[in-house]
Amino acid sequence: MAYTHTIGSQRHVFGDLRTLLAKASPARSGDALAGIAAASEQERMAARLALADVPLDRFLDEALVPYEEDEVTRLIVDRHDASAFAAIAATTVGDLRNWLLRHETDTATLARVAPGVTPEIAAAVSKLMRNQDLVAVARKCQVVTRFRDTVGLPGRLAVRLQPNHPTDDPKGIAASVIDGLLYGCGDATIGVNPASDNLGAIVSLLHMLDALRSRFDIPTQTCVLTHVTNTLRAIAQRAPVDLVFQSVAGSERANTAFGISLALLAEAHDAARGLARGTVGDNVMYFETGQGSALSANAHHGVDQQTMEARAYAVARAFSPLLVNTVVGFIGPEYLYDGKQIIRAGLEDHFCGKLMGVPMGCDVCYTNHAEADQDDMDTLLTLFGVAGINFIMGVPGADDIMLNYQSTSFHDALYLREVLGLRPAPEFEQWLQRMGIADGAGRLLEPSGRLPLLQMAHSL
Repeated sequence: MAYTHTIGSQRHVFGDLRTLLAKASPARSGDALAGIAAASEQERMAARLALADVPLDRFLDEALVPYEEDEVTRLIVDRHDASAFAAIAATTVGDLRNWLLRHETDTATLARVAPGVTPEIAAAVSKLMRNQDLVAVARKCQVVTRFRDTVGLPGRLAVRLQPNHPTDDPKGIAASVIDGLLYGCGDATIGVNPASDNLGAIVSLLHMLDALRSRFDIPTQTCVLTHVTNTLRAIAQRAPVDLVFQSVAGSERANTAFGISLALLAEAHDAARGLARGTVGDNVMYFETGQGSALSANAHHGVDQQTMEARAYAVARAFSPLLVNTVVGFIGPEYLYDGKQIIRAGLEDHFCGKLMGVPMGCDVCYTNHAEADQDDMDTLLTLFGVAGINFIMGVPGADDIMLNYQSTSFHDALYLREVLGLRPAPEFEQWLQRMGIADGAGRLLEPSGRLPLLQMAHSL
């Protein structure tokens, strides 16, 4: 079905919904690389005006990626909650934007509707929204998850402590972990990206992290961010696995490039649940995503990269994860060229995920060859704090020495908590107080007050 809109004397025609969504997207280098971006700002505006008039039920009838050849599409269609969708079924994309921004559309209402929101609907409405709209609506969406502590409560900001090391040296990793804990970071997870895929090294890291967590009785979860097949092998060896990590994408072909399928993720989910290591909940999955991953695998089916990213959240949603984060600027300027594109993409991702009921965080990051700097990351970080993001990254010095990219530091997390009055996860905050790291108001104590942890750290 074709979609049209006339501006002045020029009539713009968009051959199908896939084309319409791509042309309506804010400018970004990845869509230009794929040859699907709007040719002019006038065409982009015409596409947005045409998109605003599209009924929401059209997205249930016109698949962007064919049902017969894509298991992600089948997941989206087969698990769509028609009863939840009923509240918005009679509206258009433009009507949905207005409804989302209404004061009366509150947190409870958005939670009820979330199972009925398809990724394509979330992506479509985001294309009609300004940055402040994305912040305002995402702030109303609350997605709370639990394992050993509780992530996503209002007024809280969790941090994934990311103590990567270029040679997976256990002492170097442990030193970074202690450093992050002393700054109040680590409540989302203590998660290491291993430099090696060697199973023995991965199992050793799992044991080391679990021993450290157990020794200090830290109410958090640990994770080694290796491929899901390695985690399954580690579970078979009775390694102490808390969370199963995997990068996921929005099409079957892209996930195949990652070496995964929905069946494999289900197997890992069941295996981790079977360990029953959680104390306050059983959300055991940790997924990472990022705009451009499907395009980089030549698996985007002509769909714009932001819509493909939203489809990855449907994959995540199916497995009730503890954590999902978009590694927003990690792939590079070929997909998000500069700070402006990274900021916009991050806000889109957070909005779409939260609207779909996914517990979203973000690695606020960029590569060294992107037209971006730490000031851009400060802007996005602050916007995320206002928007109610579940968690961010805590990297020593904001410079990951193993992955070679720029992220956010322990100090950045302190800044965001301080200026917005945000606090760590409640169970973790109580531990910080017991250890003499923070006071009853969640503020860090002077270094002399952190002696218990420092003294124990010296014996590691």
